[in-house]
Amino acid sequence: MNTYAVIESGGKQYKVEKGTSLLVDRLSAEEGEKVALRPVMFRDGEVLTAVKELEKVRVEATVAEHLRGKKVKVFKYKPKKGYRRRAGHRSELTRLEVTEVSLGGRKAAAPKKEEPAEAKKPAEPKQEAAAKKPPAKKPAAKELAAKKEPAKEAAKKPAAKAKKPAAKAKKAPAKAAKAKPAAKKDD
Repeated sequence: MNTYAVIESGGKQYKVEKGTSLLVDRLSAEEGEKVALRPVMFRDGEVLTAVKELEKVRVEATVAEHLRGKKVKVFKYKPKKGYRRRAGHRSELTRLEVTEVSLGGRKAAAPKKEEPAEAKKPAEPKQEAAAKKPPAKKPAAKELAAKKEPAKEAAKKPAAKAKKPAAKAKKAPAKAAKAKPAAKKDD
């Protein structure tokens, strides 16, 4: 059986063996750089798909070149309506040359050394204090309070204007009373 792996790049999966050349969506690596690819499956006699087992699998490739894909033409139209739109695009691609597909090549992450409990205690309150009281928030709170005060004053002014229409309303019934006798005369 041949040794191969299924890797994931740019949301797509590719079957690769040593010496395979493949086109993937553009990677940020420069030409000639080595790139580690994320395996999804590995086969060498038996199939490995568990996450812990795949941590030991090593798939490396070299960036051969950056290129653009074939032009894709997009044409939209609606019959009898005079609607026609023409567009297109070319995908940005990277050609990879797979140099290594092996089991046991990747080192596991080293466990973090635990520091004494005394050393952790002073560091945590400083971080918490910094997280709770960023200096940028205090001036913003003062500005908001300053903005709210004029808003309260503005709210009082319309209330004062509301009293004036009430005074006009008293005059309006007097005008209406004068109009009513005129209506009675027409009868």
